[in-house]
Amino acid sequence: MKSSTFCKITSSVLIALCLALSSTAVSEDKGQTPQKPEAASSSVNDETYVIGPEDVLNINVWKEPEVSASVPVRPDGKVSLPLLNDIQAAGLTPMQLRSQITEKLKQFLTEPQVTVTVTAVNSRRVYIIGEVSRPGAFPLVPNMTILQALTSAGGPSPYAKTTKIYMLRTENGTQSKLAFNYKDVIKGKNTNQNIVLKPGDTIVVP
Repeated sequence: MKSSTFCKITSSVLIALCLALSSTAVSEDKGQTPQKPEAASSSVNDETYVIGPEDVLNINVWKEPEVSASVPVRPDGKVSLPLLNDIQAAGLTPMQLRSQITEKLKQFLTEPQVTVTVTAVNSRRVYIIGEVSRPGAFPLVPNMTILQALTSAGGPSPYAKTTKIYMLRTENGTQSKLAFNYKDVIKGKNTNQNIVLKPGDTIVVP
C-alpha cells in the first residue's frame, strides 16, 4: 500500500473516531439531570459554629435564585432576605438558621430546599500587636494556637523580644495574662504555652 493511501485511511479513521466520541459526550450531557442539594453545609461545623455579627452567609434556595442571596450579618445580628425581610442570624448555628428560613418560606414556596453556608468568619477574631510583620485583627480558625496566629501575622520582626511575648484574655470581666516564649516553643520546649486561642484574645509582641 502506498504511503499516501495509508495517510488518507488513517485520517478518515481518526475523524470518524472523533465524531463518535463527540456525539457520545453530547448524548451523556443531555441525559444528565440536576441533582437536589444535600442538607446545609458550610466551611465551618454546622452543628457547633455559632453565627455572629459581621459573618457573611450564602443562603441558597433550590431553584429560587430570586430568594437566594449572599448577605452579611449586621451589627444587630440580623440578615435581610427577599420575601422574609429581617431574620435573626447571630446566636444560631447554620443548621438552626436553615430551619428557621425553611419554615418562613413555606408561606410562599412549596417544600423550599435551603442551604446556609458561612463564607466568611468575621465575628471570631484575634488581635496581634507589636513587633510582627503584619499586626492587626485575624480570623480565628478552628483550633488556632498562639504560634499559628503569629505565623498568620508574618512572625516576629527582627526587633521583637521573642522571649517576652504574652497573650491577654478577658473572661467574665477579668483579664488574664499568659507568657509565651517563642524561642522555646519553636524548639519544642514549654509547648504548654502554645494554647488554643479564643475569640477576642490579644497577642502582644514587645
